[in-house]
Amino acid sequence: MITTILTKVLLPLSLGIIMLGMGMTLVPKDFTRITKYPKAVFIGIVNQLIFLPIIGFSLAIAFDLDATMAIGLMILAAAPGGPTSNLITQICKGNIALSVTLTAIVSFATILTIPVILSSALAYFGSGTDVIIQLPILDIVLQILVIVIIPIIIGMLIRRAKPAFAIRMEKPMRTASTVIFILIFIAIVAAKWKFLGDAMKQVGLVTLVLNIATMALGYFTARLFKLNLKDSISITVESGIQNGTLAIVIATTVLNNLDMAIPIVAYSIWMFVTGSILMLYFGKRKDSAIK
Repeated sequence: MITTILTKVLLPLSLGIIMLGMGMTLVPKDFTRITKYPKAVFIGIVNQLIFLPIIGFSLAIAFDLDATMAIGLMILAAAPGGPTSNLITQICKGNIALSVTLTAIVSFATILTIPVILSSALAYFGSGTDVIIQLPILDIVLQILVIVIIPIIIGMLIRRAKPAFAIRMEKPMRTASTVIFILIFIAIVAAKWKFLGDAMKQVGLVTLVLNIATMALGYFTARLFKLNLKDSISITVESGIQNGTLAIVIATTVLNNLDMAIPIVAYSIWMFVTGSILMLYFGKRKDSAIK
């Protein structure tokens, strides 16, 4: 009951409020700038849709995971970034518009890519099932609209109507976002405490390596193509912070296998830990230092 309230009510509500605050820091030109310089969007999309599943598959082989754990890891690698990535990007002073754009585009794209990737994983690792992957498409679309897109649009409208108020609220909202992030992390650990020990014992190391590898991929590819630090932060976070809620839905509802959620639980903890480290490092920097 408590877990249901957390994941279905409090978490989406908290993230929606945070997205509203993010919207108050954005103006339309933040998004039009992305369309004029699409390199960052392209790099982020390629990383998430192509390289992340390759890394996940390679680690499943390298760590010799059994079929259930391997498929759970592939669910993670195939999942898009979630609203939490937008929150972490904001606190890290990354490019919020880029982060939101990548979350939206990749989330819609994975409606097509997840069935292909997971069907291939099921066939390769031999789950012994002929299940057809059918994602809750309407739920995915509603999640993106209600938690991300609509609150950000409302925030941008507030910024346009009351610019002084929006600018004044930027620092308090960032502080509130940090506090909410900490509370969400504590709540998730508490809600998943029963599974945490088993998850870390079985796949703690491989999920940590996956998380670090995907974030490193995001950062180094961004810097390799000479993106600025704001864009690099966004791509790093989007590459390593996955939509854990969607991943758990796929494992437990679509594939009807609770054990496949074990890697997702472990990864959820790691991504909050590494996300916290990024926030501590980049969040304390002066805005002028984030070029």
